[in-house]
Amino acid sequence: MTETTKVTELPDFDMAEHLKSDEDIANYLTLVLEENDATEFTHALGIIARARGMTEMARASGLTREALYKALRPTSHPRFDTITKVCAALGVKLVAQPIQHA
Repeated sequence: MTETTKVTELPDFDMAEHLKSDEDIANYLTLVLEENDATEFTHALGIIARARGMTEMARASGLTREALYKALRPTSHPRFDTITKVCAALGVKLVAQPIQHA
């Protein structure tokens, strides 16, 4: 007899739990950047900051915890200087590459 599992019984997936190393974080952020979706990028930075610890990220970025939470919620539109502060605190840098045309 086959058992069925209800979707509501499945555990919630939390990407932050899978970002264990700097390489994991860089790979995840690179994948998100390839989507060219500013909202998803901001959301990804929030997930990564949560994986590292919001208190630590606030301290390292020079932002308050409240400002960091506000800037990285999915519906926000953070300023570029906020993004660069968060990226520096995460130990990652944004890199421009030429688009490969087919």
